[in-house]
Amino acid sequence: MLKFFRKKAKMTQEDIAYELNMTQSTVSKMESGRHIIDIQTFMNWVRVTNSEIHAASMMFGTDLVNNAMQLMQAVPMYIGGFVLWI
Repeated sequence: MLKFFRKKAKMTQEDIAYELNMTQSTVSKMESGRHIIDIQTFMNWVRVTNSEIHAASMMFGTDLVNNAMQLMQAVPMYIGGFVLWI
C-alpha cells in the first residue's frame, strides 16, 4: 500500500523520506515490509501522498467509503434546507 500511495502521488522514496524526516533506506524497508510502520507514520504517509480516500477504501472497503462520501455531500444540503425552513 505504501508504494502504491507514493507512486500515485508521483513521489520518489527520497521525496517521502524528506517529508517524513527519515532516510530513503527506511522508506525502502517500509515499502518492502522489512520495517514495521507505526500508525502515526502511516497516517503521515497517507497525508503527505494525499491518499486518504484510497487508504480508507483499502482499510474499510469501497462500499463504506462510497456511502460516507455520499452522506458528506448530502449533509450540507439538508442543513441548508433546515436553515431556510427556520
